[in-house]
Amino acid sequence: MIYKTKVFICVLLCGICGGMISAQAQLQVPASYALIKRVVPGYEKNFIVQPLSENEAKDVFEVEGAKGKIVLRGNNGIAVASALYYYLTEYAHCQITWNGTNLNLPVKLPIPAQKVHKTTPYQYRYYLNYCTYSYSMSWWDWKRWEKEIDWMALHGINMPLAITGQEYVWDKVYKGMGFSSKDMQDFFTGPAYFGWFYMGNIDKWDGPLPASWITSHRDLQIKILQRERELGIKPVLPAFTGHVPASFKTHFPNAKLKQTNWNNGFADTYILDSEDPLFAEIGKKFIQEQTRVYGTDHLYSADTFNENEPPSNDPKFLSELSARVYDGMKGADPKAVWVMQGWLFFSDRKFWQNEQIKALLNAVPDDHMIVLDLNTDYEPIWKRTEAFYGKPWIWNMLHNYGGNNSLFGRIEAVATQPAQALNDPKSGRMVGIGLTMEAIEQTPVLYELMTQHTWQNKPIDLDQWLPEYLFNRYGVKSKDALDAWQTLRGTVFNGKDIRDGAESIITGRPTLDSAAIWTRTRLNYNRKDLLPAWDKMVAAIPACKQSSGFNYDLVDVTRQVLANYGRPMQLKWIKAYHDKDEKAFDKYTAEYLNLITDMDRLLATRKDFMLGPWIADARNWGATPAEKALYEKNARNLITLWGDANSPLHEYSCRQWSGLLNDFYKVRWRKFFDLLKGSIKTGKEPDFKQFDKSISNWEWQWVNSSKVYPIVPTGGSAAVAKQLYEKYRTNMDKDLK
Repeated sequence: MIYKTKVFICVLLCGICGGMISAQAQLQVPASYALIKRVVPGYEKNFIVQPLSENEAKDVFEVEGAKGKIVLRGNNGIAVASALYYYLTEYAHCQITWNGTNLNLPVKLPIPAQKVHKTTPYQYRYYLNYCTYSYSMSWWDWKRWEKEIDWMALHGINMPLAITGQEYVWDKVYKGMGFSSKDMQDFFTGPAYFGWFYMGNIDKWDGPLPASWITSHRDLQIKILQRERELGIKPVLPAFTGHVPASFKTHFPNAKLKQTNWNNGFADTYILDSEDPLFAEIGKKFIQEQTRVYGTDHLYSADTFNENEPPSNDPKFLSELSARVYDGMKGADPKAVWVMQGWLFFSDRKFWQNEQIKALLNAVPDDHMIVLDLNTDYEPIWKRTEAFYGKPWIWNMLHNYGGNNSLFGRIEAVATQPAQALNDPKSGRMVGIGLTMEAIEQTPVLYELMTQHTWQNKPIDLDQWLPEYLFNRYGVKSKDALDAWQTLRGTVFNGKDIRDGAESIITGRPTLDSAAIWTRTRLNYNRKDLLPAWDKMVAAIPACKQSSGFNYDLVDVTRQVLANYGRPMQLKWIKAYHDKDEKAFDKYTAEYLNLITDMDRLLATRKDFMLGPWIADARNWGATPAEKALYEKNARNLITLWGDANSPLHEYSCRQWSGLLNDFYKVRWRKFFDLLKGSIKTGKEPDFKQFDKSISNWEWQWVNSSKVYPIVPTGGSAAVAKQLYEKYRTNMDKDLK
C-alpha cells in the first residue's frame, strides 16, 4: 500500500512537471520497485522511482539525490533499471555478473550530489542467439530466468530473442492441421537441441519430447514474457520459415517440399517452398496461435537457409522468397518487423555476394526489417553491403562459440568499434548494439564492457574503464590485480589472429597431433606471456580473496594457464613414445593425467565450472524416471559427442568442467596411453582407426550412462589455486617457449 501511494504521487508530480507520462511508463513503476527489491533486498526504501515523459525519441534515465533518498527516473522500466545499475556501479562501486557479484553496500547509501541525465543513442539493445538457448539455457527454470531478466534490465537490454515454448505453438498448429502425436514426436528434438530444430537444421534427434515439457515450457514462456513486458522489454518471437515435419508429404502429397541436409551427421529435414500456398497459410496460423498464447510486440525472428545453401543464386528467386516470408508475417500482423540474423552472410560468403544479399533484403520494406550484423567485432558485414542497403541494422558482439571455456576476446575492438560505427557517415541506419554469443555465463568483462556502450556515443577509454571495472568487481583497489589485467588485456583479450577462443588439447579426442577435430589449440599469444598475469593474480590473493568475482577470475586464469600447459606436456610424452622410452613415457603420461586431475580439483571450487549443476538442472525437469534419464542424456550428449557415436561434431561444445575432466577426458587419455604403451612393448604400430572407433563407442556409453555429480563446490578457490601455482609455476619457465 505504501508503494502504491508513492507511485501515485510520483506519477502526479511528473505529469505536472515533466510533460505527459505514458500509461505504459506509469504501469512499469511497480515493476521497477519490485526489481529494486530483488536486486538489493533491504535497501528498496532508499530509492524513489519516477517515470519520465516520453518526449525524447530514445530511452533516457536520471539519477538524483533528494532528501536522503536516491531518485531513479526513466521513460520505462529498462531505463529505471539502468539508472539503478548506474548508481550501483558509479556511486556504490558494485557489480552484478553471471560469474561473481559484488553487492557489499554500506548501511548508509551514498547520495548523488547532482543530477545525472543519460540518453541512449541506440533504439535497440539486442540479446541472445538461437544457440544460447541450447548451450546455456536448456535447463533454466523460472528462478534462473527471473535472475536473467533482471540482468537484462540492469544492462539496458530491451530486445531479447524469446523462443522458449515455441514447441507448444507448433504442436497446436500442426495438430490443428491433422498431424498426430506420432508425427510431432518425429519432428521435435530433445530440449538440448532446440536451437537447431528452431533453425530448421535437425528433427527428432534425442527425443521424443515429453508432453509435460511442452506444457511446462508454455507456462514458463508466459511468465518470461510477462516479466519482460512489465519492464518495457520488447521480446523478439519466432516466425515461420518453412520447416515442416517429415510426415508433411503424407498429409499434403502435392505440397512443394525441399529436402535439405545440415551436413553434420543428421537426417534430412523438410522445408516447404514459399511458393506453395500452404506456406502463407501456415505462417499466418503460426503467428495467430503464438499471439493468442504469448502476445506480440511485432518483432519476429526468421532465418532462411541457416547454414544451408539456397537452391538458386538467382536474385529474382531470392527476392521473391524473401517477400513471401515477410508476407507470411504481415498476413497475421500488419505491424510485423522481420528481425534477421545476418549469420548466413558471414558463414557462406561465397554464395552471398552483394547482388544476392541486396535481393534478399530489398524485397522487404525498410521499416519492416532489422538486420543483425551477428559477428561485427570480427567481420563487419555492414562495411561490404553499404550498411545493408538501407535497412536498420544492429552491431553485435558474438564472442563465444559452443560454450567453450577460454579466456578470449577483442577487448580493444569492443571498446571502440560500436561508437566508431555509430558516428561513421557510411554506417547508414545503425539502430542498435547487441550480444549474440552462442553461450553465456563466462568472460563477464566483455559483457560489462559491451553494455557500457548503451548510454554513451563515444568509444570507451580502457585505461580509465578497466581500473573502475576491477574496483567494482573486487571491492578493493589492488595494483597486483590491475597489473594482472593489463597482461590479460595484451594476451588473451588482444583479439588477434583467431576467430574465437582456443580450446586445450586436454579436451580434444586423444591424438599425437597438436589439435583434434573441433579442438583448435592455436592461441593468439605466446603461452609464456600469460604467466605474469597468473603471478599477479596469486599476489593479489591477500587483498582480494573475499571477492566472489576475484575468486572466479583467479580460477579462470589458473585454468587457462594449466590448459595451455597441456600442449608442452603432451610434447614430452610424444617424444618419449617416438623414442620408445617406456620409463620416460610412464613418467610424462602420469604427469599429464595428474594435470587433468589438478584442473578438476581447481574447477570443483566454483559452481561456474562444475558438471553437476548442468546435469541436475536437466534431471529436475523430468516428471518421471524415464524423462529424467532422457534429459540427462541430452545434457551429456550436447557437451561431448553432440550427436551419435559417429558424430562429426564431437567436442564442438567441450567444457572444462569439474567432473567432465576426471570422468570423460582423463579416461579417454588413459585409454590412449594404454594403446601407445602396448605399442612400445610390442614394437607394433598402433591401430589408430580402431582406437577412434572404440573410443567413440565408449563415449556413446558415457552419454547414455547416469551418475550423480556434486552440485556444491568443494575447497577454497584461492587455496587450491595457490597450491597449483607452487606446484607448476617453476617448471613452466623452462617448458614454455
